Amino acid sequence: MQALTTRQAEILDFIRECVEQNGMAPTRAEVALKFGFRSKTAASDHLRALEQKGYIKLHAELSRGIQLLLDAEEDSDLLPVIGSVAAGLPLEAVENHDHSLPVPRGLFSKRPTYLLRVRGESMKDAGILDGDLIAVYKTSIARASQIVIARIENEVTVKYLDYEKKMIKLVPANPTFEPQLISPENVIIEGVFVGLIRDNFAT
Repeated sequence: MQALTTRQAEILDFIRECVEQNGMAPTRAEVALKFGFRSKTAASDHLRALEQKGYIKLHAELSRGIQLLLDAEEDSDLLPVIGSVAAGLPLEAVENHDHSLPVPRGLFSKRPTYLLRVRGESMKDAGILDGDLIAVYKTSIARASQIVIARIENEVTVKYLDYEKKMIKLVPANPTFEPQLISPENVIIEGVFVGLIRDNFAT
């Protein structure tokens, strides 16, 4: 790959930090704000330069559609879309899936296992909106402060994970919703959030 200018290397590091910390690449507006550019066009120019030099790939059809090119493996994983997940009250999970979507490798810090469609507004302050597809890494182990997909009986919901005394606390990212306190035996962690996909590239 071609050598980077100092500013291009800084932007690439910023993209990596965003993906590692948030599970999401930055938008062009966030790049512009971070580096003091007067317009998103300047950020776009730097991103296109990084793409031309082989460090990233830009996906115009995706929100936050900056893919880090980490290796020379196949370009995408075909991930199943499994039902819906509630970002409000729990919504019944549909185990069977009828379609899959290609997700570029390197788009998220951890390779997801499947996608779930969000319904509801309880996680909007975390940037997860009604209609988003969230990328999920299937695991039963999660840390406090992670965004998790939790099953309560036969329904699933997406919330921040926390603990209060001996109870599991599922915390929304919207002040109009109340946290839920649930006995551990009534909750199964289905996976952790690793990123999201929106229908168009955020500007």
